[in-house]
Amino acid sequence: MAFQKAVKGTILVGGGALATVLGLSQFAHYRRKQMNLAYVKAADYISEPVNREPPSREAQLLTLQNTSEFDILVIGGGATGSGCALDAVTRGLKTALVERDDFSSGTSSRSTKLIHGGVRYLQKAIMKLDIEQYRMVKEALHERANLLEIAPHLSAPLPIMLPVYKWWQLPYYWVGIKLYDLVAGSNCLKSSYVLSKSRALEHFPMLQKDKLVGAIVYYDGQHNDARMNLAIALTAARYGAATANYMEVVSLLKKTDPQTGKVRVSGARCKDVLTGQEFDVRAKCVINATGPFTDSVRKMDDKDAAAICQPSAGVHIVMPGYYSPESMGLLDPATSDGRVIFFLPWQKMTIAGTTDTPTDVTPHPIPSEEDINFILNEVRNYLSCDVEGN
Repeated sequence: MAFQKAVKGTILVGGGALATVLGLSQFAHYRRKQMNLAYVKAADYISEPVNREPPSREAQLLTLQNTSEFDILVIGGGATGSGCALDAVTRGLKTALVERDDFSSGTSSRSTKLIHGGVRYLQKAIMKLDIEQYRMVKEALHERANLLEIAPHLSAPLPIMLPVYKWWQLPYYWVGIKLYDLVAGSNCLKSSYVLSKSRALEHFPMLQKDKLVGAIVYYDGQHNDARMNLAIALTAARYGAATANYMEVVSLLKKTDPQTGKVRVSGARCKDVLTGQEFDVRAKCVINATGPFTDSVRKMDDKDAAAICQPSAGVHIVMPGYYSPESMGLLDPATSDGRVIFFLPWQKMTIAGTTDTPTDVTPHPIPSEEDINFILNEVRNYLSCDVEGN
């Protein structure tokens, strides 16, 4: 009797959630049309690459030195900076991109390797009737489909198992995952499905057997974040952006705007980290895409500028590959502190994470023992064998 009530309640919640999703979808229709028009306008500028192969670093440095003024100078060659450079140059803007270290040497190479819409954000959108959360999930699912289409050599669909250890969780999570499929619409990779206990253990032999009811499997994308970042930077170079790594910005250039009389940033003094050579790169617009180092660049403009960036440490641990199957990940939907943890196969190894704790800015962050032990303790809840953090 209790089971029937729970299932009926779940169906009612699911029906209400479905109606909410459809309502949000209609509410966002006008905004999506405007976004599509913006994409069309941007596409008008896209032409064939000017270079069959990306120019050498030496050639790029000469372009940086000999160009009197760029339209755009992007500081930071991570995913955001490289994306800005590619977007700008394919719109016909004279673009420069400089990176202090190597492309994707920071945050952009240290992700969970997932391209996902965010199941938990969809849950928030429905529970709180939050249209912005819904839009974020919808856009993320659209971009997931784009990445899988344009870079199949660097990305692929990945089934992710959500193990269930309480009988009432099965219909609850099933409704949520099916709504995730529904929101993805034509961008849904593959339909989610339910596994019995025996089938779940067959797919994931290391799974904790005690009290296991079954599992739900859904699909998200997985990609090589560092190689994707590099591919975007090289594509920008092929389209004509002057792109150079190991170029550190040591100061910002300024000039007085003749129309407004105000002093504005007009470029940057750059230093070749490999040779020590310095020169100026001038630009009409400078984009600060330095991630956790955002404030250090802002202080070059105004030494009294208040900090606006609070860096957060997202720690992952790398474990032997035998802890997870080669072609399936695992999701812990509710950790002891209310977050989620992914347990994913990656290049013959297993990645587990992530955390989300405030941290200081450092070029080479080191995970704390507390964060490592937190991940290990959460992982132990789902594995039949013990995991030691030696």
